[in-house]
Amino acid sequence: MKLLKGLGTGLCFIVLCFLVAPSAKADQWNQKTVITFSAPVEVPGVGQHLLPAGTYVFKLMDSSSDRHIVQIFNQDETQLLTTVLAIPNFRLRATDKTVMTFRERPAGEPESLKAWFYPGREWGDHFVYERPRAIELAKETNEAVLSTPVALTDAPVDVLKTAPVEAVSPSGETVETATVVEAPPAQTAVVAPEPAVAPQPEVASLPKTASHLPLLGLLGLLSLGGGFVVSGFLKHSA
Repeated sequence: MKLLKGLGTGLCFIVLCFLVAPSAKADQWNQKTVITFSAPVEVPGVGQHLLPAGTYVFKLMDSSSDRHIVQIFNQDETQLLTTVLAIPNFRLRATDKTVMTFRERPAGEPESLKAWFYPGREWGDHFVYERPRAIELAKETNEAVLSTPVALTDAPVDVLKTAPVEAVSPSGETVETATVVEAPPAQTAVVAPEPAVAPQPEVASLPKTASHLPLLGLLGLLSLGGGFVVSGFLKHSA
């Protein structure tokens, strides 16, 4: 009876593990992050470009290419507020906490969301703004801003995955995205040394100092002895 009870408890524990494990894996895959803003924050794609102070849920929807799609939900995830386009951004050192970076703006203006880094990851997501707003932000902050000509508010996900991304400078000129996002450090290829080959021992060859004459002489003596033996045998037989 105790054995059956123990087996039942074990099976319940195993079933519970199977129910919990997929949820944990999903959080790791979509990098679900709950964040609370104490003041209004500007993000791409939202009407009026502002999220009021409050708690929000960030999820990575797609990251199979160099275009990342980020979804922002309300606190209980009952409403999708906006779908944001981002591209990968690299940092030299990962942290054990979520990191949100913002652009410095004039006093009284809401902070503008710049990038999001998930705990333990060196790669993060740098947000892309619609080009007209990106030009304004670049002038206000005096730094290049990632932009796209696509209207982010109404664009479907398939369009966002292929949307062109560039950067605009404070002067309004188009510049390389590398001036905004950090590329991973170049890795120097390590060439493995060739394995040392042990030298093969040389086989010493003896000099040929002897000739074939002694051998021929020995064969002659043996033949002569054999002749005497046969001759003697024949005489004895006669």
